[in-house]
Amino acid sequence: MITIVNAVRKCINTAGRCAKDNKGIGVVELILILVVLIGLVVIFRDQLTSLVNGIFERIVNDSSAV
Repeated sequence: MITIVNAVRKCINTAGRCAKDNKGIGVVELILILVVLIGLVVIFRDQLTSLVNGIFERIVNDSSAV
């Protein structure tokens, strides 16, 4: 019975140390942000392509006027 209590205490102590360790949090947040951005680009690919093409057409037309 004592070994089970010691094992539970050891697990709780290990979980507590892992909860306090924040070294990898920034990397995880960055990866999640990149995944969301890439997903948005894939979802709205056609709209983004038409928007960029329209912007470049305006730039070309306006630059020829100068």
